[in-house]
Amino acid sequence: MEQTNPSLSHPSAPPYESDQNASVREFLAFTLGREEYGIDILKVQEIRGYESVTRIANAPEFIKGLINLRGIIVPIIDMRIRFSLGAPTYDQFTVVIILNISGRIVGMVVDSVSDVTTLTPEQIKPAPEMGTVLDTDYLIGLGTLDERMLILMDIDKLMSSADMGLIEKLAA
Repeated sequence: MEQTNPSLSHPSAPPYESDQNASVREFLAFTLGREEYGIDILKVQEIRGYESVTRIANAPEFIKGLINLRGIIVPIIDMRIRFSLGAPTYDQFTVVIILNISGRIVGMVVDSVSDVTTLTPEQIKPAPEMGTVLDTDYLIGLGTLDERMLILMDIDKLMSSADMGLIEKLAA
């Protein structure tokens, strides 16, 4: 009498599927200028329309100011200014992505938000080495979907970097 191992006879059994799904990641896709970026959806608390902010004296230009979000004071960073992408314009498409970074709430102004994209490890290519021309420490890699390419950012590293560390002082 032959005995078969049930897990070998069904290659698509649930344990195999859950292992495969564990490596799939979801990114919120947004635009800055002509480029499309992605950040880990798990860092996103909410998405809001742009509203006026309270300016802070002597703050770096990319820190637009503060907003009161249901009793929490949230610093707002304009990513177009942060990445030197020209003069920002604020219109009906301008969006603030509210992030939760290590328990700190931070708002990030972007041109628009498009969708949530699911990427497999095979769709994430390493960021190319750019030497000293571009700081790639904040890049996870490039997400590829057919003809579309997302620049995937490690938002934790970016927001806790030395120049962005000012947020800690301003929001405290």
